[in-house]
Amino acid sequence: MPLQKWKTHSPIETIERGRAIGRTLKPGTMIALVGDLGSGKTTLVKGLALGLGVQDAAHKVKSPSFVIFHIYKGRAPLYHFDLYRLDESSDLEEIGMDEFLSDPNAISVVEWADRIPAVFNQAPVRIELTSLSETDRIIRMYSH
Repeated sequence: MPLQKWKTHSPIETIERGRAIGRTLKPGTMIALVGDLGSGKTTLVKGLALGLGVQDAAHKVKSPSFVIFHIYKGRAPLYHFDLYRLDESSDLEEIGMDEFLSDPNAISVVEWADRIPAVFNQAPVRIELTSLSETDRIIRMYSH
């Protein structure tokens, strides 16, 4: 059962929901983002970054699909990973992802975390995005 559940009706609302969540995040938090292609994962991360005080985050934050991760500076560093192109945890070792994920002063957000079970199972917060239409999304947040 989700800890919280929201419905958004536009990318702007998804960003605003992310901003609200981002304001509550504490350093050392890791979030696994799960959802189909185009479900709004990166859009939500834009909002998380805004909530963390990343300047111009709505324009700066981009999907790191091809570069694997981006780092943004806010009240805490935001490590934004995208595992879409990775197949196994050995790929993560090559980029030193463990060092980033264990940084107690940063917030890590991992898109497609479910592709690597070791990462997915490690995340204390999971956010699932579901597309209902071109603009409508359901956002479910779980914590353990």
